[in-house]
Amino acid sequence: MIDVYENLPARQNQITAKASVLIAFYNNLDFLKMTLAGFANQSETNFEIVICDDGSKPEVVSELKKFLDSYQIPTRHLWHEDKAWRKNRMLNWGIHWSRSTYLIFIDQDCVPHPKFVEEHIAHSGRNAVLCGRRMDLTPWLTRRLTTEKISAGWLAKNLWWIVPTGSYMKDNNGPKGIYLRSSSLRNWLNRKYRGIVGCNFSIDKENILKINGFDTRYNGPGSGEDSDIEFRLSLLGLQMTSFAFAAVQYHLWHRLLTRPNENEKLFQQVKQQARSKTEYGLSQQLSEICV
Repeated sequence: MIDVYENLPARQNQITAKASVLIAFYNNLDFLKMTLAGFANQSETNFEIVICDDGSKPEVVSELKKFLDSYQIPTRHLWHEDKAWRKNRMLNWGIHWSRSTYLIFIDQDCVPHPKFVEEHIAHSGRNAVLCGRRMDLTPWLTRRLTTEKISAGWLAKNLWWIVPTGSYMKDNNGPKGIYLRSSSLRNWLNRKYRGIVGCNFSIDKENILKINGFDTRYNGPGSGEDSDIEFRLSLLGLQMTSFAFAAVQYHLWHRLLTRPNENEKLFQQVKQQARSKTEYGLSQQLSEICV
């Protein structure tokens, strides 16, 4: 069963949103509030949010609903029972319940730059997938962040010291936190192919429906959220467009989840079959509730 909750602004803006932002969420409300603070500080305001909740505790859900009652962005909160990791299944519900024809995917632990939504919308294309990146924040900085700082754009304004410290994190990715206004410089820096990361990509809703959404057989973080989707979309002929330095986001530090080996085994099977449309996706979920 899916529980659907929406705040008052969502009922006032049902059709006109230029994009639906799908946020994958589970229990960490402190992180989600910081992510939502980032979306409350966007240059583009005509969008909706769909929180895809993979079974957070009842007390967390209750507090979140109270928070959303005073949140000014149209938001839907989708929740299903906690039966271990079912993120892909919940993301499929997010696709189904989204109102816009354009979808932006992000995780609960990623704070968007003020130009994040504007850039995704401005460069959207019917045959392209925009593949952004994230900058990893240090544990020290993550502990000192507040929603007030994020609402004031503090991260984007203090890159002179955030980028050097972030360069010591995984993949030396401090520079990925730099937002560049120059399209020519962006294009030059994005010559390298970059595929999908599940926490920062956008796509036309019609195209992700063509592949039947996310494959629900994946039982943990890893291939199923990005590599599988990228591979199956590429079979449709869609272009993966590197979007670093444009759709910038800041990744709040936390201990990484284990990535099950079964995911990679399943992905190898998917590549061997070379079918764009999964038989374990959104349409199967919809048929379950129609029985």
